[in-house]
Formats: sequence, C-alpha cells, structure tokens
Amino acid sequence: MLIQPENDRWKRFAISGILFVLLAAMLKGQSMILQLVDSVFQSLFTNPNGNNHFVHFLMSLISFLGSPKMDLLWMLIIAFLLWGFKLKIPALWTICTVVGGDALGWIVKHIVKRARPVQHMAKDDGYSFPSGHVLGFFLVAGVLMLIVVPLIRRQSTRIICQILLVFAVLLLAISRVYLWAHYPVDTIGAMLLGYTWLQVAEWLYVVIAPWLKQNFRLVHNSLY
Repeated sequence: MLIQPENDRWKRFAISGILFVLLAAMLKGQSMILQLVDSVFQSLFTNPNGNNHFVHFLMSLISFLGSPKMDLLWMLIIAFLLWGFKLKIPALWTICTVVGGDALGWIVKHIVKRARPVQHMAKDDGYSFPSGHVLGFFLVAGVLMLIVVPLIRRQSTRIICQILLVFAVLLLAISRVYLWAHYPVDTIGAMLLGYTWLQVAEWLYVVIAPWLKQNFRLVHNSLY
C-alpha cells in the first residue's frame, strides 16, 4: 500500500489533537497570551502602510492559489490523475480527505467563533479560526506528500518536492497574515488541525483500502 500501518500514528494524532484543542479553548476563552503572540507575529508579517504594491500583489496571488475553491480544483486534478493511472482507492481517499478536513474546519470555526482582524478585506468574511485557506492547502500538500511524492523514483527529486510543499504552505500562511485575513495563531491552528485529520485519514486508508480491494473492482495492480 502507498500508506503503511504505523504504530506511532496514534501518538502523533494525540499530540497534535491535544495541542489544537488547547489552542481552540484558549481562543474561546480570549487568552491574553495568544493575543500577545498574535500581536508580535503580526508586526513581523504585515505592512501597515501597504506601500509595496508588488509584495501585496504577490501575497494576493499566493492567497488566491491557496483559496478553498482552488484547493478543491487541485484536489480534483490530483484525484483525476490518480484515477487515470489506475490508483482508484488513492483517488477516492484524496477527495474524502480534503472534503472531510474542510468540513471539520467549518465546524470548528462555528464553535470557536473568532472574529477576523478589523483590517481584513470585505471578501474575507466568516470566522477567523482556523484559517480555511491554510487548512485546505495543508491537506492538499499532505495528499501530495503521502500519495504522489512516493511514486517519484529519484530520491533527490522527492526531497525537493517535499521541501517545496512545506515552503508553499508556510508562504500561504504568511500571505493570509500579511493581508490581515487571519491572525498568526489561526494559521498555526489550521496546520495542527490539518495534521490531526491526516492521521485519522491515514488510519482509515490502512483499514478500509484492503477491504475495498477485496470486495470491489477498484484496483488493477498491487499498488493501492
């Protein structure tokens, strides 16, 4: 299988899940510590004057490419290509992972109900925590890491792809803070939630994929 059973998966799930719940609870309780953290990092990644038009354009472009609508497009492209290469179970898993994670993020948003920064643009409506942009793109990057990158034969190419994916997620998080769409903690929470959900999705893949292979005509080779 592309995703193998791992004994430590539950530990990663527990650690990231507990950290996310603590973060959400502190925000719900309007923690002064997290407000201070947000203020410090906002001062590093935002430009109050907004004079650099190129940087603003670049950050807006990055934010657009990592938007929820684009995440769904990337998801469909990945699933389509996987299905075309006879990797039907990974294709279905890709869709369920991204859509399920986005739905989970929406639920959390409406539980925490954190308002966005007052400087946010009108198009960035809804609640702030966790960042939907970062969560969705984190899941897309996670799917690529777990399913697509392992198919690359050259190890050096795999490493380069992994580094680029991590860099892309971090750059998207910075762009959301730069554009005042989210507080820094919102992007951190999105990554924690995304990582926690990926552990669940990986476990489900390990459990369900062999059953699907045995009972349905979804696999045409030994790789699934």
